Amino acid sequence: MFDVLIIGSGIIGTTIARELSKYNANILVLEKENDVSCGTTKANSGIVHAGFDAVPGTLKAKFNVLGAKMFPELAKELEFPYKKNGAFVLSFTKEGLSNLEKLLERGKTNGVENLSIITGDEVRSIEPNVSTEVEYALYAKDSGIVSPYEMCIAFAENAVTNGVKFEFLKKVTNIIKNNDYLTVECEDGSKYDSKVVINCAGVYSDEINNYVSKEKYKITARKGEYCLLDKEFSYITKTTLFQLPTKMGKGILVAPSTHSNILVGPTALDIQDKDDTDTSYFGLKEAWDKALLTVPTLPKGGIITQFSGLRPHLDTDDYVIEFSKDVKGLYNCIGIESPGLASSPAIAIYVANEIKDYLNLSKKDNFISHRYAIKAIRNMNDAELIAAINENKDYGHVVCRCEVVSEAEIREAIRRNPGAKDLDGVKRRVRAGMGRCQMGFCTPKIMQILHEELNIPLEEITKKGDGSNLLEGRIKE
Repeated sequence: MFDVLIIGSGIIGTTIARELSKYNANILVLEKENDVSCGTTKANSGIVHAGFDAVPGTLKAKFNVLGAKMFPELAKELEFPYKKNGAFVLSFTKEGLSNLEKLLERGKTNGVENLSIITGDEVRSIEPNVSTEVEYALYAKDSGIVSPYEMCIAFAENAVTNGVKFEFLKKVTNIIKNNDYLTVECEDGSKYDSKVVINCAGVYSDEINNYVSKEKYKITARKGEYCLLDKEFSYITKTTLFQLPTKMGKGILVAPSTHSNILVGPTALDIQDKDDTDTSYFGLKEAWDKALLTVPTLPKGGIITQFSGLRPHLDTDDYVIEFSKDVKGLYNCIGIESPGLASSPAIAIYVANEIKDYLNLSKKDNFISHRYAIKAIRNMNDAELIAAINENKDYGHVVCRCEVVSEAEIREAIRRNPGAKDLDGVKRRVRAGMGRCQMGFCTPKIMQILHEELNIPLEEITKKGDGSNLLEGRIKE
């Protein structure tokens, strides 16, 4: 019997798991994929929104503003990449000024600080590549960027350090009500009893709730397609560049990543298939063409990859964060779309307090708050690199040339808990394969390391889990 069972190991599930690990409780996280951060968390814009866009009085507004303020300290504590780089919301017409003023007032109502409206010339004095068509912009100095998957991994690792258990390849297929607990059934036949079940299943959070509750929800998967530019073009902008938002979202952005790539997107298309993360010619063309309005000199030859992610959109256009009204012990986190990433630390504190009171949990005396990131040789000076190689010779073996990632980093990424189990898991942790060649050079060596560390045949190694095997067999057999 578990005290708390969390379904889903994206940013909401892992931040809640880490926050609950501060208490004396038996906690389990179930994830249908083979790793954390395999859904919405791994494929989004990585923006820590300041909080000026959310409608005042909504949970989105409340948790966005509270959560964004927590990032600087959390990034130090858990050692994940975060920068406060500021953001512009651009208006290409003088008539758009009134909409910017509405956003300004909304932001002030939400409690956002350091907001102002500036002219297009003032924007270009900060970001010279912004279009001459821009007349005005809302400037949010406290907006930030984060590496969402590295953040998620950091929270998961710290949760494990503090006693949380993770089980992967556990697709939940049913929940059964009992008198004082819930039974969670998985596709592989396994069953788990828990006093509380927290539903953090992203685009599938409606289905998890609907298995057991009479109060039904409907999540629509909203696909966003992106283009990613090589770090060579980091000069394009240091500031996040938004266009005026629409009812479908915050529009196409041009933004830096924490690792100096430039991100273009996302589109917004509601789809039926919650597993459809394919990119399309028309979606990518839409993202690129609209981004050219912001930065007309965007170099198409700088694109190194494209991807898409799915946002869990709820018709009410706000989060559901509460105990179920008719299922004792079921706690729902449904419809956590943008600004869910910025909101996640504050959501975690709120949910953990609710669960703590419900179960009457006591605080631990031995909670370990700090998590150490994997040491990256690209960030070392000569003396640090020599010391690292003297300690472990594998730091002297560069596997990924584009991102300068050593064999030692890759092996540690696999050995950590939860650790990488495939190529994408390695990529999310240490950036091996994130560069210009997109794993064209380093794939065979990373596969060999996975083979050695996981003690599995090369034929069983995948890019991103089941069905993405790279090899069928040996040519000469």
